[in-house]
Formats: sequence, C-alpha cells, structure tokens
Amino acid sequence: MSASVTVREYARLTTAPIAEASLDRAQISASAFEWLCRLNAEISPSGTSLVQVEDRRWLRLDNYVGVIETPCGTRIEILPKHEEEATDAATSRALMCRMIAGAMDLPVREVGETALQRFNAPLTEWVIAQFLSALDHLIKRGVRSDYGRVEAAERHLRGQLDTVRQLRLPPGRQHIFQIRHDIYSPDRPENRLLKLAVEQSCQRTQNPASWRLAQELRTLFHEIPRSADVAEDFKRWRTDRLMAHYQAVKPWCELVLSRQMPLSVVGAWQGISLLFPMEKLFERYVAAHLGRALHPDARLITQATARSLCLHDGGAMFRLRPDLLIEQSGRRWVLDTKWKLVDGANKTKNYGLSQADFYQLFAYGQKYLSGKGELALIYPRRSAFKEPLPVFEFDPELRLWVLPFDLHSGRLFERGFTNLPLLRTANSMNTVTRAEAISV
Repeated sequence: MSASVTVREYARLTTAPIAEASLDRAQISASAFEWLCRLNAEISPSGTSLVQVEDRRWLRLDNYVGVIETPCGTRIEILPKHEEEATDAATSRALMCRMIAGAMDLPVREVGETALQRFNAPLTEWVIAQFLSALDHLIKRGVRSDYGRVEAAERHLRGQLDTVRQLRLPPGRQHIFQIRHDIYSPDRPENRLLKLAVEQSCQRTQNPASWRLAQELRTLFHEIPRSADVAEDFKRWRTDRLMAHYQAVKPWCELVLSRQMPLSVVGAWQGISLLFPMEKLFERYVAAHLGRALHPDARLITQATARSLCLHDGGAMFRLRPDLLIEQSGRRWVLDTKWKLVDGANKTKNYGLSQADFYQLFAYGQKYLSGKGELALIYPRRSAFKEPLPVFEFDPELRLWVLPFDLHSGRLFERGFTNLPLLRTANSMNTVTRAEAISV
C-alpha cells in the first residue's frame, strides 16, 4: 500500500513503531528501508550520499530536499531545515518551492505570498501544477506546426516525383509513383515532448484538479505522437522568435520528464525523483537574488576558476572555486555561501562557524584579491542569526564578513558595513534592478 512521509533534512527513518512522528523522525516500511539502502550503495561510488545507516534500524537522511518514491509506493518528501527548532510543513514546503523556482530561474505563473501560503501539496504536485498551467497558457496562444518531408509510394502523383527511385522500380510496379512532398503538421520535437510530459502528469498526479486539467490537455494532443527519444528531441527544441511562447513551459517539461534532476535515481525503477542538494540550491538562490541587486556596471560570476592554490610541474593544481565573485571598475569581492545554522549569540563556540571555511576564504583572499579587500560568508538568516557578525580581520587590509541572507525576502543583510556594489532604497535593502549572473 502506498504511503506518504514528510520529514526534513537530516531526519531519521526507521521501520520500528514511533510513539510520536515528527519532521525529524518517521516510520517507513521495511521494503522502502531496504530499497533506500540499496540505492545509497549504488550511488555512493560517485561521491553522493543520500542516507547514512545507523545500527541497521535507522537511516539518517543527508542534506537533500525534494521528493523520492520507492517501488513499494512510499513517497518521502524531504523539506529544508532552516531552523533548529521544528517548523510546520506548509511553511517549509512553500520556502522550498520558492527557492527552487528562484534558483533554477523557473517561470512560475502563480507568484506572491498569498499563492505560496495557500500551497500545501507535495513538491511533485507543485511541479506538475506549474507545468500544466504553463502548457494551458501555451495552447491558448497556439500550438506550432511545421513542414515535414514525407516520402511515399502512391497510385496518384502529388508533390515531387523522385525520378531516381521511380527508375529503379521493377516491371509491373511502374504504375506506382515514388513521390516526396511536405505536410504541415504539429508533429515536431517540442510537441512530442509536451505530449509525453502531459501523459506522465496524468499518471503521477494525485490532485483531482491537476488530473482533470491533464486529461483535457492530453485530449488536445491526441494527434501528436509521444517522444520516443527525449534527449534528441530536447536538442532539437527551437528557440527562435516564432517559438518564444514555448520557452516558459520548457523548464517545467524538463522537470516532469526527469531530465533536469540535480540527483538522478539509478536503476530500473522509474518512480518520482526530484532531489536537490541543499548546498547548491542555496548557492544558486543567493546568486539569483544578488545578481538582480547589483549596480548596472557590476557583474556577478558564479563558480570562478581563474585561480589555483599552487603551480606544479608547469601547470595549475587545486583550482579555487569561490561560489560568487563580484567585479566592478577593477575591484573584486569574493563571497561563499554555506547552508549551515549560525548562532549569532554563541561566541564561546565560535558562533558555529567552521575553521575550515575560514581557511578556504583566506586562500580565496590571497589568490583572487591579492591579500587586500573584502570577503563574505553568507548563511541563511534565522531567529538566532538576524544581523551580521562583527568583522573578522585576517590582517588590516583583508577582512571577512559573516552575513545573513533572508530566505523569504531574498535580501542580503549587510547593513551597509561592506562595500558591496548593491543598489539600495532609502528605507530598505530591497532589489530595484536586475543584472544577470554569468558562469565562467
């Protein structure tokens, strides 16, 4: 029997009965427990760890968020752990959807706090609902058709006669015309992918409204064959002016068809898999919002690779990859994001900061800033960490800031202490323009 379990990062799962289930402890079936263990063993050689086994009775989840479905029908939803104390699932789920949409630059049609507060369905239902909404909007604007070449053998001549093939016909078959002609048809790569995605949505959704809409949309695509080669059809997806209104639905189509998964589930089982590494999700979410808040003459580079820790035998060794690098008029700022919980009042335990992270930022400062300038470590803002910590000085000319980033508003709280080239209004730190982040 299928079951749904909702937990958060680093939660513990067991097959034993639990007196009081919570977001940090939950019971799953023995078959789901064993499948997760096997899956973790298969993906571990690649350096990815989904769970940690504790004394054969408990599994401890790692820092992934999203949804995973086992062959026995157990659907496990993993929410972000942005506060030490427990929070309600609806708030964490809305936050996760906002972060995924912002980090992946997904064109969400329903935006705003009211829409997110109403949202109380699993992540996969949200993805399906957004895909169906974008597809419904596309159909109202018109499904594109295209000319396709058809080669056939018919008794009547139409189009162009293929003389080479006609001359090769044996006696007794020369009354059959070898012809080729173009037909105007909606059978094109984009529509084949959408047909496959809407069919999968019909099978996966458990929401009555989404199921009804998916059935209606599938009926409109009944003359179009489903995609038989997803990878090839995505390569042939056109982005010219005539196909501009298809761009909003493409990322949702990729998610539904499990092509844009940050973590792919290996093996024969093809259940729902929508898992995001929280470190990367937070990094991209911060980058998206900071990119919009920069001065027009500043630029944001993600995952820069221009410097290395050392040279060896004539080549670079140990590439240094800061999460974010900001440049403006010859000046640079290096920023790194960390999905960790900082306690701004606990100085005796170094606020929960890692010495290894400071070593890392020191190396960035020496190689990217030549030992002079400002660096920043960005952590999620929470009740115990609402304001920037006092500055950390590596030396008088190289300073490190520890800054909180508000996950709900997308604001970096730096209070004007840093010299970051961010646009500011008179009363707040809100974004007022957009500058695109680029990858190097």
